[in-house]
Amino acid sequence: MKNDKFSHIDSGNNPAMVNVSEKKITLRTATARSTVRLTKEIMDGLEAGEIHSKKGPVFQTAIIAGTMAAKKTGELIPLCHPIGLDGCDFAVEVKGLEVIIECTAKISAKTGVEMEALTGVSLAALTIYDMCKALSHDIVIKETRLIAKTGGKKDFTYYE
Repeated sequence: MKNDKFSHIDSGNNPAMVNVSEKKITLRTATARSTVRLTKEIMDGLEAGEIHSKKGPVFQTAIIAGTMAAKKTGELIPLCHPIGLDGCDFAVEVKGLEVIIECTAKISAKTGVEMEALTGVSLAALTIYDMCKALSHDIVIKETRLIAKTGGKKDFTYYE
């Protein structure tokens, strides 16, 4: 029997993976966003929409790292279902000193992909930090949040 308040706690107050065996397979998507604030010195290195550090192209590397992380979410987060993503897309936009990263994960399955989108965008943001820290440690990962999800019991959209 499951706990009525938390989906991952059973009636004995123990951790439990959600049983999805009775759920329908539906198309499920989730988009997460993270904002990274960089310094003017780092942004001065911006060329054709990309920052190049000694380690290579920052945004391209962040997208690869984020995709790899999204695919491994079930291994990283306890009680998260291991799923094979159908798609994982990234968008990177520079606004002033901020880099806005979005990750959209997609799957046709019995469980959603919110955690995959959040994990992907988080690792992309951390990769930007890692690749730019030689230039400055004054980098802030400001906010990471789910901004939309579809499929499953209910859809969700964050309105700013």
